[in-house]
Amino acid sequence: MFNLPKYKYIFAVSDLVVIFISFFTAFYFSSGQTARSILFLLFDKDLGLVILLFFYSIFFVFIFQTNNLYKINIILTKSLHLTSLIRSLFYGTISVIVFAFLIKYSFILNSRKFLIFFLISSFLLLIIVRFLILPFFYLKFAKSNILKRKAIIIGAGKTGKLLTAKLIVGENFGLSVVGFVDDGKQEGEEIIGGKKNLGKVSDLAAIIKKYYVEEIILAIDNISYKRILEIMDVCNSIGVLVKITSELFNVVPSKLVTEKYSNIPVVNVSPQLNGAVVLIIKRITDFVGSVFGLVILSPLFIIISVLIKLSSKGPVLYKQHRIGKGGRVFNFLKFRSMRVADGEDEGREKDMIEFIKNGNQQNGNSAKIINENRVTWIGKFIRKTSLDELPQLINVIKGEMSLVGPRPCLPYEYENYDEWHKRRVKVLPGCTGVWQVFGRSDVTFQDSVVLDLYYINNMSPWLDLQLIFKTIPVMLLSKGGE
Repeated sequence: MFNLPKYKYIFAVSDLVVIFISFFTAFYFSSGQTARSILFLLFDKDLGLVILLFFYSIFFVFIFQTNNLYKINIILTKSLHLTSLIRSLFYGTISVIVFAFLIKYSFILNSRKFLIFFLISSFLLLIIVRFLILPFFYLKFAKSNILKRKAIIIGAGKTGKLLTAKLIVGENFGLSVVGFVDDGKQEGEEIIGGKKNLGKVSDLAAIIKKYYVEEIILAIDNISYKRILEIMDVCNSIGVLVKITSELFNVVPSKLVTEKYSNIPVVNVSPQLNGAVVLIIKRITDFVGSVFGLVILSPLFIIISVLIKLSSKGPVLYKQHRIGKGGRVFNFLKFRSMRVADGEDEGREKDMIEFIKNGNQQNGNSAKIINENRVTWIGKFIRKTSLDELPQLINVIKGEMSLVGPRPCLPYEYENYDEWHKRRVKVLPGCTGVWQVFGRSDVTFQDSVVLDLYYINNMSPWLDLQLIFKTIPVMLLSKGGE
């Protein structure tokens, strides 16, 4: 269990109470009954409803978390705080309506007053609590030991020194830098502001326990990805939060990095506490979204299928073995875009292996080498627009893929992965993902793995929704899809 900052618990509990009170307030104003009669109705006659509203309130807290409302830079930036709050209330209310429809709870469905009063009361109460009361006390106690968390900076170079200097001055973040860990410095050597080097990376576990460290910030550039993941594993096993500010993670789009310390972006790489809940919601969303997509796109499926049949002999769908979650093989579906021929293109396999081995080289179109003579006229179009990928909705329904996740690799690609690359298969592969949206053909293999690992540690319904909507214009503009 990760030792999260105390302020996160305070904000979460206050949100839970505020949302629950808002539900009660909405009942009071929409039902026309007295507060006493409503209390009697809820707690004596309909305890099940009270429990339902309590779980609704917990769900709102989860939505707040996925919208970054428990990150201190968001909380202290009023414009970001307000937009995230409005968005969260909107999504939460829509979810309440959908769930009420599924369980056929008529009061919520038939009472517009209830929903209006809930939105008004929750918004006003949250503004008072989140913008006035809690920030006042947070800023008051952030400099004291009550809210301060002990942190270690790994890397005593330029980045580490700059970050430490800003954290020492900007005490609003509630972090107390204990010292540095750097293999290139002597133990006890002063680095900056009286902060010393506490030892080597190999001694990290012992240093964390000795100084009761609660957060690690990795601020070093001349280090391998493999070494970074080893450090992450050590910290995660102890339950210490890990964040990274490094040129190696600059590939993560700034639009996705929502946490900053004094305008220095940091990437959270610790597993989520609510991972099981995220996976359950993700699976439900995948199934419903894929079924809906198949129904809506069925005319397009029929048109493409007919055109494929007219273009050349062979099946409409192309099946290919791909590596899924846990390294399991499954049949990956695409619309056939090439004339049927024996075997695979050896040139593509050889090129892809070289691309993996030389992971710091840009992809360009190197990993897409194909025999152009085999591509049909309709195949060129559906490949360029990524419409050939649509049958993967069937893979999603079957539970072999997700709408969003790392792209599934071929067996021979998997065989050439380093051990740290194989962390990609810890989750279901996806129809789209971070690097497909923000990088496509312009990222190195190493970068694509980093983006996938970032997604695995930060996945949420909101991030999935962002990536799905951003995939549509990427497809329409045919960016990197050839």
